[in-house]
Amino acid sequence: MDISRLRALRELAKRKTMAAVADALFVSASAVSQQISQLEDEAGVPLISRRGRGVRLTEAGERLVAHAERIIGILEEAKTDLAELKKIVAGEVRLAAFPSIASTLAPAAMQEVETAHPRLRVVLNVMEPMEGLAALRAWQTDVAIVDDLTVDPSSADRNVEKTYLCDDRLYAILPAGHSLAGRDSVHLNELADAKWALDVASNKYSEVIMAACHHAGFEPVVNAYCNGFEVVVALIEAGCSVSVMPGLRLKSYRGEVVSVPVVPEIRRQIFAAVRAGETRNPSIAAVLHALGTAVELQVPAHTMSSL
Repeated sequence: MDISRLRALRELAKRKTMAAVADALFVSASAVSQQISQLEDEAGVPLISRRGRGVRLTEAGERLVAHAERIIGILEEAKTDLAELKKIVAGEVRLAAFPSIASTLAPAAMQEVETAHPRLRVVLNVMEPMEGLAALRAWQTDVAIVDDLTVDPSSADRNVEKTYLCDDRLYAILPAGHSLAGRDSVHLNELADAKWALDVASNKYSEVIMAACHHAGFEPVVNAYCNGFEVVVALIEAGCSVSVMPGLRLKSYRGEVVSVPVVPEIRRQIFAAVRAGETRNPSIAAVLHALGTAVELQVPAHTMSSL
């Protein structure tokens, strides 16, 4: 059986629609449908049943996916074994990182890899944590940066290993002239009457902020839903809004806003995720080492305790 067809079926089991699989594998929906049909011809039994726009795996399909998981894992383990034997740090490693990492740790890590291993190329893709984790499972990236605020713990996978990188604290972001700007800390409920700008590039992250506000006893009045950091801080600089953001996202920012630690303290842990066993791959190990070095340079003592 063709391995690419098995991967398409595996993705279909996770994503439920041909269109979602097509997006994940960077092919057309008709190509996915054709791969599944060809796989059914090879298997000699129906592997899926259609339900409106979605599909559901038959019992035969579910059994074949279980085998596909093992087959794909064995193939990746074989690649890692061969790479480990060759001891060559070369080729390409794909890194998926969300914006605050992509703008702080990733550049330093990529520069170190380029200096230490000239034959190794790191290709960065900016992805939110859940998106990066999905890309890792689909073999579309090799290292995915994730955090414990936006990645659902139920999404834990025995085929994924995580390496701790650092903690990152959340801060209230205020206009320079705000009455709370000179404080050592701000409780969220002190911002109950303010207008909020939310970065909704990651739905999960904005949900975390909304949930924290609810826990503090209020429903935030949102006057801007923004698809990116730049618009949020522009609104805050203009005095239109306040917000809450991670410290790493603000580390390289030099604009006219004030950051004040939120209390009770809200932190997230940040990890580098790889497929199980691939830390033995010399090229992937080199990227993980470079990320760790970047943390030491950018985030002293592994924590963003202050800006």
